[in-house]
Amino acid sequence: MPLTPINGIDLYYELHGSAADAGGTPPLVAVAGLASDSQSWMPVVGPLAEHRRLVLFDNRGCGRSQPQDAASGIDAMAADCIALADHLGLERFDLLGHSMGGFVALTCALRHPERVHRLILANTAASSGARNDSLFADWAATLAGGMDPAVWFRNFFYWIFTPGFFARPDVVGEALRLALDYPHPQSPAGFSAQAAAMCGFDCRGRLAELRAPALALCAERDLIFPPDEALADLRAIPGAEVVVVPGQAHALHVEAPAQFLAPVLDFLD
Repeated sequence: MPLTPINGIDLYYELHGSAADAGGTPPLVAVAGLASDSQSWMPVVGPLAEHRRLVLFDNRGCGRSQPQDAASGIDAMAADCIALADHLGLERFDLLGHSMGGFVALTCALRHPERVHRLILANTAASSGARNDSLFADWAATLAGGMDPAVWFRNFFYWIFTPGFFARPDVVGEALRLALDYPHPQSPAGFSAQAAAMCGFDCRGRLAELRAPALALCAERDLIFPPDEALADLRAIPGAEVVVVPGQAHALHVEAPAQFLAPVLDFLD
C-alpha cells in the first residue's frame, strides 16, 4: 500500500472497493481516532467497500505514517486529510470520523464545505472537555513513563469496550495479543502528540455553519463521549440525524460492527 509525501510527512493510505467507479457515488474517507490507525476499520471495511470506494489512512503520529514524532494538531490532521483527497483527485467525498477522527472530520467540513458531501460523526463530540483533557494527558504520561504495555492496554480497554466484552476472557486475551503484537505500534511520542491535539478542542460555536448532511452516531454506554453530553452540542448541526446504539460503548465499529454499519449504510444510501 502506498505512502505519499504530504505536509512534511510520509502519509500511509489504503484504497478499498470500487463502487464509486461504476456509479459516480462519492468515495468515503474514514478518519481513525486516538491510538488507532487505518487498520482499526478492518471489522467494517468489507461492507463499506461494497457500497463506496473507501479511503483509509494513518493519521500523523501513528501507524505507517512517518515520522511519528512529527508536529501534530487537529488542524494539521485535517490538512493532511484534505491534501490526501487532493492527491487522489477527490473533489467531493463522504467523510467518516471516529472519536478524535470526528474532531478532524468536523474541522475539514468547516474549512472545506464544498468538499464534504456527507458527514458521519461516530462516538465523538464537538469539544473535548476538561475531564477528557486530563484523561488523555494521563494516558500519555503513563505510556511515556514506561508502564507495562499489557497493563496500559487493559486500562485503555476499560474505557472503550462494554462490560460484556470483559465477560469473555478469550476475547479480551485476543484483543490484548493483537495490540501487543501489532507490527506498526504507535510510539509514546506519537500518542502524546495526538492526545495533546485533542485537549482543548472546541468547535461548538461553529456547528451552525455546517452544511453537509450529518449523522451523529453515538453509543449508549460510551464513557468517553456519553451521548447525552455529546448530543447536547451536536444537535446544533442543521438537520443532523441522530442515532444512539443501545448497550454499546466507544469502540462501536470494533465491538459491534453490525450495529455500527446499519445506521451508517442507511445514511449513506
